[in-house]
This record gives sequence, C-alpha cells and structure tokens, in this order.
Amino acid sequence: MTDPAILRFRALVEAGLSALEERREEINDLNVFPVADGDTGDNMVLTLRAVLQELDRLAAASEGSTLDEIGREQIVRSVARAALLGARGNSGVILSQLIRGAAEELISRPGELIDPVLIGAALASASDQAYGSVQQPAEGTILTVVREMARRVSHDLAHMGETRLGPDATDDQQDNLAAEVMERALEAGQESVKKGPDLLPALREAGVVDAGGYGLTVVLAGMVGQLRGSETVQLEHHAAAKITHPDHDSETYRYCTNFAVTGTGLDQRAFIRELERVGDSILVVGDQTTLKIHVHTDDPNFATGLFERDGNAVSHIDIADMHEQVKQRDARLAAATAVTGVVAGHSGVLAVVTGEGFKELFGGFGVAVLDGGPTLNPSTYDLLAGIHAVPAEQVVVLPNSSNVFMAAERAAELSDKTVVVVKSRSLQAGLASAVAFNAQSSAADNAAAMGEILEEIRTGGVAAAARDDAQGRFRTGEAIGFVDEQLVAWGDPEQTLREVIGQLADDAELITCLRGVHAPLDDDAVRAIVNGDVELELSVGGQESYWWLISAE
Repeated sequence: MTDPAILRFRALVEAGLSALEERREEINDLNVFPVADGDTGDNMVLTLRAVLQELDRLAAASEGSTLDEIGREQIVRSVARAALLGARGNSGVILSQLIRGAAEELISRPGELIDPVLIGAALASASDQAYGSVQQPAEGTILTVVREMARRVSHDLAHMGETRLGPDATDDQQDNLAAEVMERALEAGQESVKKGPDLLPALREAGVVDAGGYGLTVVLAGMVGQLRGSETVQLEHHAAAKITHPDHDSETYRYCTNFAVTGTGLDQRAFIRELERVGDSILVVGDQTTLKIHVHTDDPNFATGLFERDGNAVSHIDIADMHEQVKQRDARLAAATAVTGVVAGHSGVLAVVTGEGFKELFGGFGVAVLDGGPTLNPSTYDLLAGIHAVPAEQVVVLPNSSNVFMAAERAAELSDKTVVVVKSRSLQAGLASAVAFNAQSSAADNAAAMGEILEEIRTGGVAAAARDDAQGRFRTGEAIGFVDEQLVAWGDPEQTLREVIGQLADDAELITCLRGVHAPLDDDAVRAIVNGDVELELSVGGQESYWWLISAE
C-alpha cells in the first residue's frame, strides 16, 4: 500500500504506541479503578498494537493501491474491528470504542483532508461512542478526559485563524495544523487528568490520577511528536498509588473475562441483562455481527456459554485472575518481584506445577508457573488466566501431566495469544526441557527445542502405594517404582529406589532426583545408592504424591 495518507496514519499510530509502551508500567501502577489489577497500560498497548498489525495486513494485501481504490469504508471497518478484537479489560475496550468513533467520523467525509474541523468532529464522535459503550460512566476517568479534549477543540476552533484545508494543501500544512489542534486537545487532556481525583473518590483515596485518562494523553503526545517531526512531547510523570485496595464491587469477583462473539442479529442489550446475573463491570460493544464482551465474574465458563448458541462463535478469549493481579501489583509497588524469575521477552513459558521446590526450579529458568494442585488438575480457565499473566504475546505451555493435555490444548485454542502446547508428561521431564527456553525466540522455536529434549529424556518415580495390589505384590503404603510410566519395582523404599535409578542409569550421563515432602530417605541415603556410577543432581521438588521424581539424560 503506497497511499501517503495511510502511511502517515500508520506513522501516527506507531508513534502513539511507542509513547505508550515507554510509560506502560507507570500507567499500570496508577490503575486502581474499577479494580487495582495493574493492567491498564498493558491493555491499551495491546489495543493499539492490534490496529498497527491490521494496517500492516492491509498494506501487504493491497500493495500499490490507493486509499480510494481500497475503499475508505473497508479501511475504517477493518481498523475498528481489529481494535475491538484486540481489546482487553475496561481500558482496552473503551480505547477501541474511541478509535471506532474517531475513525468512522474521519472516513465518513470522503475527499476532506484531516484538518482542525475534522479532528474536532472526530474527537466528539469518539467521546460519544465511548460514553455510549459504558453502562455506568464514571467521571474522572478516560471518558471525562476525551470529552474535555473534544470540548476544548470545539471551543478553540472559533479562535483559530485557519481551520479548513483545501485539496491543494501540502503535507507540511496538514501536519502543522493537525499538530496545533492536537496540542490544544492534549493541554485540555492533561488538565482533565489532574482534576480526576476531585471527581472520583477512588482516585483521591489512592493518591493517583486515572490510569486510562493518563494513558490517552501519552498516546496523543506521541502523535503530536510525530506530526512535529520531533521526539514525543514530554508529559509530567505521576506517582503510583499510595494504597491499592479496590474501590469497586468487583473485589468480590475473581476473573476479568474478555472474549469476542461473531454471529448474526446479535442483540447487545439482551446479553447485558444475562451477564448481570453472574458479574459486573460489563461492557458489550460492537455490532450485530461482531461483539466484544468484558465482564468481571467468578464463572467465565457460564459467561462464555451464554453466547455459544444460535450458531454464534466465541473466540479471542482472555481471562485474568484479578486477585493474583492485585497481589502482584502490590508486590511490585513494594519493590518486590511479582513473579520470581519470569523473563519478559518475545515469548514466555507457563508450566503447570505442584510443590514449592518445583516452583522455584522452573522460575530459575525464567518460566512462569501455575499451581495445579497435588494432582495437577487445573481447569481450562485456570490455564487461560495463567497464559494471560505471562508477560509475552507468544506462550509455550508445559502441562507436565497427560491429564492436563486436553485442557491445555483447549486453552491454546481459546486464547488470543499465540500458544503452543509441548506435551511434557511429567514434572521432571518438563523441568529438563525448560533448560532450552530462550525468551527472545518464538514460541514455535522454543517448543521445537523443548520437544527435542523430551524425545531423549527418560523418567521415573517412587511413591507410596495408594491401595493393595490386586496381584498381591504390594500393600497400601509400601513403595512402588516406575520407569517411563511402567511399574518396575515395589516393596522396601530403598530397594525400590535403587531399582528405578539402576534402570534409568543405563547409558545415562546425568540423573536428576527431586525429593517430595514425604520422602522416607534422606539425601545421603540417595547418594549412597548412586555411588558415583553416574552424575547425580539432588533437589527439593516439594511434591505431595511422589517420594522422588527422577529423570535421566
């Protein structure tokens, strides 16, 4: 796509996104309303990134075409839909509606250049669209900020010397006039952000400004810098919250649930009434063929199920555990690490684990962990929340149990991130494969590297028998030993462990033995069994069900 108008629009979006990413964590730390889950910056970034990716997709598909040849209506609908589907959380969904309102106004006037009058109309349309998307608009938030921006521009148009551009206007004239009017909007936005605590008690009590409203001014500052051909306009920084408790009824709900629905004749109002039975903070936006839903609830499965009827399709599911987000945010603001060792990069890894030792061992490789309980049995929605929490848009999942494969694959299908499931069948195998994780590689490349390790590794374990053997080989509480999931030994703990290690040590260079909380032998006794025949690594796994989990490489 070579049309200069679209290239300039892409440059503006990219500049706004770059400015937002630079202050992403600062915006996250301001987030206290409606829930102090610390993800406003993340959600706004993802929405703008979706717009940029859609513009690039259109460019690749329409190389050499002009804006008019592609069709202005097609462009605005594609951009608005991308923002809608890419949105997460209250802030992301509201931002998508601002984009939709502004884009519809800009494209509705074919042949007109982007000048102060058109920008003013776009801001007014954006404000109306955003207010209309929220059931109970709260003043002092991003809604107030965009409304005050629109009012300032509308007022100032009467005092500006040049407000309209003819078809012969140069690119520099367009940029300078657009920058001037957007600077006026930015000034009004900054003033509105500072007044937010006077309008919203939750902000005043926490000692912060509204995260979404501030984020919007950051985006606008980046765009003004692009128009002026300079660096991003420097805005005042704002201190993080003094207190972080939620000031909203959603402190009683756990999951921030976002998903898209496609179908025909979709009725927003009917769905809102049904969602009110199971949650709050409800946003249902879109049109009769595509909706984006945001709800705080304890039952994401029920919420999504409401829409899976009459041929409707549910997709782009993203579920965040708000209780965990609040804890992590509090820990970050207290200068502690929210998720020990987790590496932020191009891709990330989520491992299903049990035991404090395994949590620390996986964390040491930069892997995020999801506690699957003693039996490693998380639900699909637990996995979706875990995937959401990984600080990357591409995620590898290590189920570490064949019982988790189906739920993990379903979560991968539903997530709006790129997710690859590596079929690790045990904790010790998953841990061995985690050595290959490289945060700067793609999820597909990481999955391939981990899969190669899993093909070479052998595993075993020793546990207490849960019941008497029907063949009379062992009784409840006696040791049973497995190699590659096959029963190979039983009876005395030491002899059983010796047999398992002996079989695994054949042709192995390294034996890793991970001790559970109820292991009946100490580490010295385990070392005596190996007796220097092969290199041995002993670690605490902390698992409940197995005395020892063992791998051989």
